Amino acid sequence: MNNPTKVAVITGAGQGIGRAIAVRLAKDGFAIGCLDRNIATAKDVAGQIDASGGNAIAVPVDVSERDSVMEAVTAVVAHFGRLDVMVNNAGLGPITKIEDITPEIYRKVFDVNVGGTFWGIQAALQHFNARKPTKPGEIIGKIINASSQAGQVGNPDLAVYGATKFAIRGITQTAAKDLANHGITVNAYCPGIVRTPMMEGIAETVARENGKSVEWGLEQWAKTVTLGRISEPEDVAACVSYLAGPDSDYMTGQALIIDGGMVFN
Repeated sequence: MNNPTKVAVITGAGQGIGRAIAVRLAKDGFAIGCLDRNIATAKDVAGQIDASGGNAIAVPVDVSERDSVMEAVTAVVAHFGRLDVMVNNAGLGPITKIEDITPEIYRKVFDVNVGGTFWGIQAALQHFNARKPTKPGEIIGKIINASSQAGQVGNPDLAVYGATKFAIRGITQTAAKDLANHGITVNAYCPGIVRTPMMEGIAETVARENGKSVEWGLEQWAKTVTLGRISEPEDVAACVSYLAGPDSDYMTGQALIIDGGMVFN
């Protein structure tokens, strides 16, 4: 067993935003549990962190299955001896025209995005509750959920995805109230258009429908961003770094928008 000062678990850590979060939190001094359905990519990220002087392990998980999430988080705690931050990042974002939504699409996306968030929270609580605050306001654990700009406003052809991200904002607010007395904060981050495999897949679909390139598809999204560019995964990881660190100890129930100025609240 390894016994680092602090430990973070990230679901969907094998690529995209999850990968960037894992790398960033490792630089912040966390030992990292890299959870992903694709164990090969999770091992690649863990190896990158280890090679850079950090400390990480890779654990397979299917976030749509409660038992899988419970077992994966427990494996990380068994290895490192503790848990301090749970990042429920894994998610699906298919394009779904209203008339084309099927029960299968609905169940799959909700099981991963919403179910995975519930199970991640429950898995974290198993281990956070082993420690108790010793004084009012002391924070003993942090839960960080992946919402989205699409969880702030409706987006064309993203009805199912957007519905899950609105739901995650609601889960975040309720969990924040339920868990505050346990010394646990619960917040969310809301990315906009991020250059990830998932976003490139969406852009490819739009581009193909218009006979254009993937880069053209991404540029169409960039036009909606005040700062004039789509974000990189590292932009989002910086926001999560803040939520995972001590500077956000007096924040809970919030959904921070990190979208380059697509939505103004």
